[in-house]
Amino acid sequence: MEILNPFEADNAFNVADLTQAIQILPNNYGRCRELNLFPGRGITQRTVIIEEENGVLNLLPTRPDGAPGTQNRMGKRKVRSFVVPHIPLDDIIRPDEFAGVREFGTQNQTRTLQTVMNNHLQTGRNKFGITIEHMRMGALKGHILDADGTELFDLYTEFGVSENSVDFDFGATTTNIAAKCRAVLRLIEANLKGETMTGVRCFVDATFFDALIGHPKVEQFYVNWQAAASISGSDPRKGFTFGGITFEEYVGSATDMDGNTRLFIASKTGHAFPMGTMNTFSTIYAPASFLETVNTIGQEIYAKQAIEKFGRWIDVHMQSNALPMCARPGVLVRVYSST
Repeated sequence: MEILNPFEADNAFNVADLTQAIQILPNNYGRCRELNLFPGRGITQRTVIIEEENGVLNLLPTRPDGAPGTQNRMGKRKVRSFVVPHIPLDDIIRPDEFAGVREFGTQNQTRTLQTVMNNHLQTGRNKFGITIEHMRMGALKGHILDADGTELFDLYTEFGVSENSVDFDFGATTTNIAAKCRAVLRLIEANLKGETMTGVRCFVDATFFDALIGHPKVEQFYVNWQAAASISGSDPRKGFTFGGITFEEYVGSATDMDGNTRLFIASKTGHAFPMGTMNTFSTIYAPASFLETVNTIGQEIYAKQAIEKFGRWIDVHMQSNALPMCARPGVLVRVYSST
């Protein structure tokens, strides 16, 4: 009598199959992903080189006909390198997860290894989704953090620029909030340095948003905005535009491996950034640490399986090598209220 191994033959998956499977599963996490703020691009190595060349703009004087032209001056080039973080996740699939187990929502259909594998891959993709969102929010703040809160990259130090911030001072009823918004816009515009943008958005926490819409200089504008939003059925917290900035209440948090809840935006603060730029924001993906992926274009997430030597379970390994990057951290502006 032949003994069947449920982990063999048609139930086995190679790295290409599993990687394709986990890539097409839905990613339900991340406002940055929804806005496509950090478009992804793959590289073939674990180190990414970012080259900066600031253009120099000068007023050109007039010259007589036939006179030599003014000598063109090019900007100075600076090269910086970053090692793309490696984010691994290991999992195990055991036979008792599907052997003799009825498929959910059915009367007599037995659960398959394919179903169990998809469930594990979806759980893994969700964890990668929230992890990369956390890193993207760090890039919007200029400080990319690891899961435990330690700093991976200080973009201000890396690029040699100062962190910009504007105090909205909501505690004072006479504060000119429109002027504060203009200060934010001018800081961003001054640091674009040749880049283009289509507008400015600001992710804020709930306390900042409530203080903004409740301020005497803003309240009436918000009432009118809310009335229009209620007609369309949209949530005003998803985009209230005032003073040239679209303020959005951002609700993002995650639990680290020690059970600590980490808020993506601190209380009474927010982070403003330009929208529609060409190459300021990106997510860089490096290839996985597998022999078959050496020198290939990096993808968002990889998955691979290996059957335990006695056939008792399947080891599933997933990994992402992702680096969300803001190549112009000078355009980032932290907003807060000291009162």
